[in-house]
Amino acid sequence: MNYSYIIIDDDQESVLKTKAIADGFSDLTFLASAHNYEEGLHLILEFNPAIVFLEIDPSDKKSNLSLSLINELHRYLKAIPKIIVTTNKKDLAFEAINYEVSDYILKPVKRIDLVKSILKLNKSNNEIQTTIANVAGTEEGQAPLVQIETIQEEQPLVLCIKSYGDYRYIDAKDISHFQADNNSTDIYLNTGEMITAFKTLKHFEGVLSFPFIRIHNSYIVNRNYISRIHTGNAVCYIKNSALKLPFSKSYKSNIDLIIAEISSGNYLEI
Repeated sequence: MNYSYIIIDDDQESVLKTKAIADGFSDLTFLASAHNYEEGLHLILEFNPAIVFLEIDPSDKKSNLSLSLINELHRYLKAIPKIIVTTNKKDLAFEAINYEVSDYILKPVKRIDLVKSILKLNKSNNEIQTTIANVAGTEEGQAPLVQIETIQEEQPLVLCIKSYGDYRYIDAKDISHFQADNNSTDIYLNTGEMITAFKTLKHFEGVLSFPFIRIHNSYIVNRNYISRIHTGNAVCYIKNSALKLPFSKSYKSNIDLIIAEISSGNYLEI
């Protein structure tokens, strides 16, 4: 899942540090930053971001940054963004919980903090989607869980590679990875077959979501086909093949996210 975000913090250095960490995640898209209450409110109402990183104990008290910004948002928005508090103080955490913030991160923000926050957001969104499917199934007089399974099976993502009247249909679940080739992209299937699409890798990064994630300037991988990650050698191994895909330092945060997602499931580490 992709999330747009805004940073609201009176300390420019903190803004830059938070943005530097967030820039390592292909799931996060920076929109803007603000240094005081009024600017922050205007940016949220204008851009409607998915996430707001909010300082609630500013060094410059004239900025008026506090949890009261959340109350103000309720005046204008039916659904407010996910608020992730970033601050130096632990003792404001209880108060923040009462405002139903999504997460509370102590500065300096670390990469693993954002990994955990994104995992929480993904889990929350999945639960909401499941609830909606449950309600839909109940209203139609069907068993909700069966309804959910039917939706997932009947509506898989299909990619259509179109070229001069030729329509090539590919089930997204059968794609192991994408590889950049100048202004085109090679799509590799789990069968070993390769299909070329005349779109850039950046295009596919923008239109695809879970389980696809970028790990290198030249590669997007389907997380379901990763059998091994060697952080020392900076490579991912692809299931049922001898293929190893490199990952670059600039996308290391995405690798950390993959590792965290796998370990959060039905998982046993030996």
